[in-house]
Amino acid sequence: MSTPAFLRLTRATKRFGGVVALDSVDWDVMPGEVHCLVGENGSGKSTMIKLVSGVHQPDAGTVIEVDGVSHASITPPLAKALGIHVIYQDLSLFPNLSVAENIAIDAVLGGLARPVERRKMRAVAAAALARLGFTLPLDRPVASFSIAERQVIAICRGLAAEARLLIMDEPTASLTRAEVKLLLGIVARLKSQGIAIVFVSHRLEEVVEIAERVTVLRDGRKVGTYPPSEIDATRLAELMTGLSIEHKIVARDVSKAAPLLEITGLTRAGEFADVSFTLHRGEVLGLTGLLGAGRTEVALSLFGMTRPDAGEIRIEGSPVVLRSNQDAIRAGIAYLSEDRLNLGLNMRQSVKDNLVLAVLGHLANRIGWIKPGVRRATATNWVSRLNIRTTSVEASVQQLSGGNQQRVALAKWLATDPKILILDSPTVGVDIGNKQGIYEIIQELAGRGIGILLISDEIPEVYYACDRILHMRAGRVVGSHLPGEIAEHELEERVYA
Repeated sequence: MSTPAFLRLTRATKRFGGVVALDSVDWDVMPGEVHCLVGENGSGKSTMIKLVSGVHQPDAGTVIEVDGVSHASITPPLAKALGIHVIYQDLSLFPNLSVAENIAIDAVLGGLARPVERRKMRAVAAAALARLGFTLPLDRPVASFSIAERQVIAICRGLAAEARLLIMDEPTASLTRAEVKLLLGIVARLKSQGIAIVFVSHRLEEVVEIAERVTVLRDGRKVGTYPPSEIDATRLAELMTGLSIEHKIVARDVSKAAPLLEITGLTRAGEFADVSFTLHRGEVLGLTGLLGAGRTEVALSLFGMTRPDAGEIRIEGSPVVLRSNQDAIRAGIAYLSEDRLNLGLNMRQSVKDNLVLAVLGHLANRIGWIKPGVRRATATNWVSRLNIRTTSVEASVQQLSGGNQQRVALAKWLATDPKILILDSPTVGVDIGNKQGIYEIIQELAGRGIGILLISDEIPEVYYACDRILHMRAGRVVGSHLPGEIAEHELEERVYA
């Protein structure tokens, strides 16, 4: 007799006005199964998760079964009571509260106003961590931990609330390869404890590695559910997009082009040492390495956010001292942060306000006044140029898909007319279709003579999008490679050695 599904959706449908976000989808998750859910932004993944967790109510005709019991709809409290717990990409933790408070808040308080039992809270948190084989200082605030450690804390919150199904929405989007391996080990441990995992990811290699079954959505409909033995990352991409996406080396020899940025012996104690390289006009220079390699730290010094202890920075042959990000912007440097949600964009403000944020001084007249029409025209121009999909420039950025949010963040800095563009993990949390679009934008910008420093820990990204690749380890540049002269797998072996 086959094991019954823990969760089953039948004819799951959801409309928002005239838009069909989910169209009669049948889907099930087995107890203790690792089930991956993939699809481009707008494919229906988030809508399906929100139906299951009670955030959205389904249209008539939808049936949701949990443990064999049918529900016309589910509310958030009912979802928790049934053991369904969602870990969103932003983790939804309280950074000012301690590890124990974050883990045990649902289990100990349960939404009720009552005295806090500190001893019980610590015991619940310690027990949840022990189930994953971890120990963390229970009284330290969550803000002091790395993203990977916060991920563990978020998972433990679900364990403390007796979750039977954990839905992880883009859990690896902000993690390095080493941290991803740690998380995948945690997922295997959860499975061994009988907890079902729904794993949503744009990193298709991870999906194939971890999944027992993979469900593909496209345009609100289910394309199919597949065992990993029948698919690979290339086939998944085709199923998600309906297109055949081929990776090609685009590297060009730009060594004879004029130097834009020259760094000599750049050093900052405890972060990086003796970093030297040249970025030429129109070059896409990749910077890769593991966590702690010093990639982002170098970028922050180049953008004036931190001061190096030694070394020289030259722009177009002239030495510069960058005491602030304003100095960097005036020198022609723009920096797209890897953390677009917290540092790259103001999520509650409109597309228009985000797009003009870095150029307000240029838009103002003599008395410091910016005409509304000027702001709107500037924003509309960039929405068109970068093909940003939004209902209006007045729409909130948080309403956009991840790929379109990234385009807004990129457009904000392109509006400053930079000579040098630093892109730190520019496709984190972005689906395949939008990744290709961003790579095309990068090539177009390079063709216009902008020098681009592309920082990424995804080897295929730097291999296929860059003209040259620098490898950093422990704060130093330890290698320089040309795509095509070194194989992709050889580069990966060196980086992850």
